Amino acid sequence: MMKEQRPANSTDPLLVSGNLKIQAPKQLMDSTKLINHFSKHIKLTTDEIELINSLFSQRSLKKREFLLKSNQICRTESFIFSGCLRTYSIDENGFEHTLTFAVEDWWTGDLLSFLTEMPSFYNIVALENSEILQITKMNLDKLYVEVPKLERYFRLLIQNAYVTQQQRIIQNLSQTAEQRYLAFIEKYPAFLQRISQKHIASYLGITPVFLSMLRKKVSRW
Repeated sequence: MMKEQRPANSTDPLLVSGNLKIQAPKQLMDSTKLINHFSKHIKLTTDEIELINSLFSQRSLKKREFLLKSNQICRTESFIFSGCLRTYSIDENGFEHTLTFAVEDWWTGDLLSFLTEMPSFYNIVALENSEILQITKMNLDKLYVEVPKLERYFRLLIQNAYVTQQQRIIQNLSQTAEQRYLAFIEKYPAFLQRISQKHIASYLGITPVFLSMLRKKVSRW
């Protein structure tokens, strides 16, 4: 979870949220992981791969560094080369509500803000040192025109994300906290080693204390 962008000027959309490290195409990190990800769904020619490499840029995030803050406009979609990021909101009482986690080979960003250029409601922060590849809306639109099969790929990506969110809403409305926790560890077992109990509790909509009780109960089974 991206080189039309030229180095550093204050109007470059990739610099709006600050601290973005843009490199020339020849310096782009090994994009094999991104190309392999695309290739699971579509076949790409050498020219198409070169175009993809030219339209993505690299960014490094340190642990606890923000990719996006609420009230900023999400200017890019980001493919995660390595690391882990969390998307969350903060309510009027100061409580955090985690929407998603994203790890290697996943995409992250606020699609609504990205498409509408309206300020985001969410924060996206790195839980680990992370490397990401980013693409702006202008470059993504160019990619759709020049590699039409990628438009279908991103359409399927959005559809799958929508289905996942609908399933989560249904779980939150119809399942107990214990059922939600069991479903979480079944679907994302590796997350238990990478994500803090506090953040998992925030994702499940329960307190860390209650999550600790659930973990002890499950461990006795």
